[in-house]
Amino acid sequence: MDRPLSPNSAPASSRSSSITQSSLFHVVGVLLVAAWLLGVGGGWLFGPDLGALGLTDRDEGSNAEAAREMLETGDWISPTLNYEPRYAKPAFVYWLISGAYILFGINEFAARFPSAVSGLCLLFLQYVFVRTWVGSKVAVWSSFMLLLNLEFLGINRMVLTDPELVVFTTLAGYSFWHALQHEHKQWSWFAVCYLAMGLGMLVKGPVGIIIPLVGIIPYLTLTRQWSRFWQKGFPLVGVLLVAAVAAPWYIMMFQIHGDAYWAAAQANTTGRFMNPMEGHGGTILFYLPVLLVGFFPWSAVLPSILYQSFKQWKAYWKGQAVVSAEKNLECFLSLWVVGLLVFFTLSATRLPHYIYPLFPAAALLVALWWKRFLVEESPIGLMSSTRILIGVGYVLGIALTFIPAVFHWFIKEITKEFPAAVQVEPGWLPSILGIIIVLGTMLMRHFMISDSKRHLASWVGSGMITIFAVVAGYLALPVYQQYFIGPPQKLAAIAGFNLGNNDQLIQFGRKRPSLSFYAKRKVYFLGLNDEDLPQHLSAPGRKMAIIQTPLRGQIPEAMSDWKVVLDHGGFSLLSSESLL
Repeated sequence: MDRPLSPNSAPASSRSSSITQSSLFHVVGVLLVAAWLLGVGGGWLFGPDLGALGLTDRDEGSNAEAAREMLETGDWISPTLNYEPRYAKPAFVYWLISGAYILFGINEFAARFPSAVSGLCLLFLQYVFVRTWVGSKVAVWSSFMLLLNLEFLGINRMVLTDPELVVFTTLAGYSFWHALQHEHKQWSWFAVCYLAMGLGMLVKGPVGIIIPLVGIIPYLTLTRQWSRFWQKGFPLVGVLLVAAVAAPWYIMMFQIHGDAYWAAAQANTTGRFMNPMEGHGGTILFYLPVLLVGFFPWSAVLPSILYQSFKQWKAYWKGQAVVSAEKNLECFLSLWVVGLLVFFTLSATRLPHYIYPLFPAAALLVALWWKRFLVEESPIGLMSSTRILIGVGYVLGIALTFIPAVFHWFIKEITKEFPAAVQVEPGWLPSILGIIIVLGTMLMRHFMISDSKRHLASWVGSGMITIFAVVAGYLALPVYQQYFIGPPQKLAAIAGFNLGNNDQLIQFGRKRPSLSFYAKRKVYFLGLNDEDLPQHLSAPGRKMAIIQTPLRGQIPEAMSDWKVVLDHGGFSLLSSESLL
């Protein structure tokens, strides 16, 4: 392989006289554009009101409550959920959320604050890295393509571990590539890579290391740079750095909880990979629609990019590739995207947000293609990309218009979990959202195939997602809050206010961890025929229960004299004693 190229390959003599001034302009320019980008991104991530929507179950409710309990108990090592050990995730994100609670109080805004900040950090990281190696235009494009898609906007406004995870895995991947490609020894960037892996492991376990390696290992193999990496990267030292960051917490957990933690850790790593957990399975094609819709409209270009990359991989393997910093970068990114798709497809447990770590690399690949698209007369993959754009856009738009019909078709099943849903009339809103997608898709395709107006295509795509997000955020989410997730949470807050330390709160029906957050106490999640129910009903102290109002006729005889404290949104709050 030829020697990798530096991001700044101009002769030293042409730069020496103006190095100070150029460096100053570079720093100021980066800061100004980054501030503008972060301002736009912050407007999206923190508004519509970040705390207006109640916590969704299960993940948001579980993560927010685990952090609240950590702050309440003062145990910063062993996470708990509903005051029982929670081994599913490491403690790092709970530390961040607890810190937000200290700053902003215990509420939905504070719980989601670390996710939104992580989104801004990811945008800043994307811009700075791409600006260094490719230029400011591609940096801005890739950052906005990363920002303006449905998955990014959704995940970074939820109490999940993925926003923080992706910041660290992206930092690890980009730092590795930067260090390996630089002409001079840049071990400090390898150190950043290793430290980021360690932090990723503190966020979500071994996957924090696996995600960067899924791109790094194939790239080193294909480009035959293992010896170069071994000489520059000192991987054995890297292992020590990763361990120095992550190992102390894991060692303390093993010392405190022993075999119980080891068994749970296995179940949530290899067990989750080998077997579907909590009903999250799906076919091997599960992530195809997730990527096409979640990364829409930029996803339309990805298949063509990856196909062209596959041909480049063969050239790299044969030693015939044209080597440049940009080509090396495309090779690394495409291997990373494909590797992550394959890895998560092989996992038996599948969820839409699992593939979010590939979005930064995918956004940069699309931005690099877009750069050529604007200057080449007949860019490779244009026609196939427009066909995919039309196909995905039309299917998504039409599917949205059918939401009212599907909603009414399944209303009986929906009201079993959300009784107030019977009061909802979807009306024209889903059709309006569908029309936004269809019209935006048509207009974007029109500009993509126009020789003179191609530059407008990205603006149309960005505008389409912007309008869609605004309409959905301000019109659809309040309905979801009022009729679906809000009612039992309000009752839980009332119950928590009225119950003492020795009293009990019971919830019947599907488990809703968020109720522990709103009640600020332990909740007993039971079924109406649960064998443990008599024990709870006979316990001393006041008991209160949250139940779907239509199920009140099925309560046990021992609860027949319980008082109805409040009916709200299809749920009832019952009490064994009068509150007066």
